[in-house]
Amino acid sequence: MKPLTFYTNPNSRGRIIRWMLEELNLPYDVELMHFGGNIKSAEFLALNPMGKVPAIKHGNTVVTEGAAICAYLADQFADKGLAPAPDSPERGTYYRWLFFAAGPLEMATTAKAYNWRLDSDNCTSVGCGLYNDTLNTLETALANGPYLCGEQFTAADVYVGSHISWGMLFGTLERRPAFTDYVQRLQARKAYSRATELDDALAKTMEHQ
Repeated sequence: MKPLTFYTNPNSRGRIIRWMLEELNLPYDVELMHFGGNIKSAEFLALNPMGKVPAIKHGNTVVTEGAAICAYLADQFADKGLAPAPDSPERGTYYRWLFFAAGPLEMATTAKAYNWRLDSDNCTSVGCGLYNDTLNTLETALANGPYLCGEQFTAADVYVGSHISWGMLFGTLERRPAFTDYVQRLQARKAYSRATELDDALAKTMEHQ
């Protein structure tokens, strides 16, 4: 198996990829990146010129951006069943909501967090449209659960579920019953618990460095 290196900081979206890796249950190495430190080093910038985490290196392949990493890993390790088969009717659903979270949902919740103006004057020019429209659309994604692709848990649930969980935690996403029920189902997974324990322990280690 090609070596897999995970570049992360536990106080970042790297937690999404940690969870994804634990769902895959594969060996991987961890490179801890420090904000204001080695995350801006020439070595890391050669991998990701943005100087941000998460990132992975799988053999000679570098992948950045959370949604892209989730999709890449699900396809590379297709035997783990974290993506619908290419010929499955759920394959389109999987891509739809994975990238809905990376685009409109991320934009809408960021706008909410920073009080950016989203209204009838500019919503047609903004990818997420109106905030409530984005949330209402997200809610429809959960209507045929328990997961985004029905009975199959996928990488899209890892990515979308993380955004919903954090949005509710930080107050940028309403605590609708559909959202809270979905997050509770996801957080009951063993891989989620393992990932959280690993990142919480890593965060404590950083406090004493």
